[in-house]
Amino acid sequence: MSLHLLLYVFPFLLLGGFLVYWAGARHAYARRRPSELGDPTAYDWHFFVPCRDEEAVIATTVTRLRTDFPAAHVWVIDDASDDLTAPIVTSLAGRDRHIHLVSRTRPDARVGKGAALNSAYTALNTHLGDAVDRDRVIVCVVDADGQVSPDALAHVSGPDAFGDPETGGVQIGVRMRNIDDERPLEHRGRLANAYARLLIRMQDVEFAVSNTGMQLLRRRTGSVGLGGNGQFTRLTALDRIAAAERRPWQRDALLEDYELGLHMRLAGYQVTHVHDTWVTQEALPYTRRFLTQRTRWAQGNITCVRYSSRIIGSRHYKARGVLESLYTFFQPIAHLATLLLTAVMLAVLILGGGVLLAAWPLALALAVVSIVPFLLWGPVYRREFAPDRSRIKGLLWGFALWLYAYHLFIVSARGFVRLVRGRTGWAKTRRNSETAGVGPVATES
Repeated sequence: MSLHLLLYVFPFLLLGGFLVYWAGARHAYARRRPSELGDPTAYDWHFFVPCRDEEAVIATTVTRLRTDFPAAHVWVIDDASDDLTAPIVTSLAGRDRHIHLVSRTRPDARVGKGAALNSAYTALNTHLGDAVDRDRVIVCVVDADGQVSPDALAHVSGPDAFGDPETGGVQIGVRMRNIDDERPLEHRGRLANAYARLLIRMQDVEFAVSNTGMQLLRRRTGSVGLGGNGQFTRLTALDRIAAAERRPWQRDALLEDYELGLHMRLAGYQVTHVHDTWVTQEALPYTRRFLTQRTRWAQGNITCVRYSSRIIGSRHYKARGVLESLYTFFQPIAHLATLLLTAVMLAVLILGGGVLLAAWPLALALAVVSIVPFLLWGPVYRREFAPDRSRIKGLLWGFALWLYAYHLFIVSARGFVRLVRGRTGWAKTRRNSETAGVGPVATES
């Protein structure tokens, strides 16, 4: 009887937590207001671009940053690339004193993005010297294929962002740049390309509306997460973290970006999200690359559980911020629990669990309720980001988002297995232009 009770109650607890979180995110998204613009000239801007074998994209990225933000400095961190990344940047830097190359060599290189960013922080400190007002210096981390909206600096300079002296970090939105690519898999057939286009679209739906709603909810709870692309931080906030932790970014972290936000909040700074400007990046059309990237995210999420006691005991976190953070930390564990529960339920049914079999209407109701939140994001995305598409298409995107969300169970299980096996290595995700047989994938030991 106790097992049957658990099988009844546990799904309701998981679903109830999900629905409460989704409702908060949806409400925050619906009630969002445009961010007030500020004066970018009040700050000194420095872009950090970590690179490992990025010859295919780095020249375009650096040139675009210098064109759109002519007063800013661009720091390219070459993490011991085996290709022409360093020579390309050296050539660009020879013609532009605002472009800087930070070269890393083995064995110190290729140990994680956090370590690469810390080397740029050290180089920036040397460059600035002692006379600069470090409170006015803003660092922005951009992926090697990232393209920052030209209006981004005005948005993050506003009174709700760095215009507030208590703000230490700002995360802008993220969008997928290749959503209109008709043949993302150039040498594959129609069916493979249709699947790849849908995978790309789902990543854009995820970031444009679902993740934005989550970040806007976190803005209310005081627990906004920083991302690895479009992450803005005040230099004095990085200094405070470095003084407490020996370095701003955690060297061995799989989610060095999210952990930086945690350290920033624990240090007493505010972290916020600006939704109406964004950085674009390429979505992944390859299932394997996508799953390996998300496995690293899930594994990094699990390791963040170690911050629980610090957050619970911190005077800088309110109760709602503690609850949101703990909910985020334990999501992969909840996915694992769901997988185990499903296996137990199947075993009980096979072994003659007539009570469970008789409860199929309840199981059907749970399934329907779990689909609806994803279904409702589809029309929102269509209305705001693809108004030229039909309403039916919006509903289909919402249904596809529900199916797409099942990847979380796969990557949570993979992340947990990697953690148990002690595989905690960090490696870059290959660009779409790189062939499948060359270079490391997103997670390695």
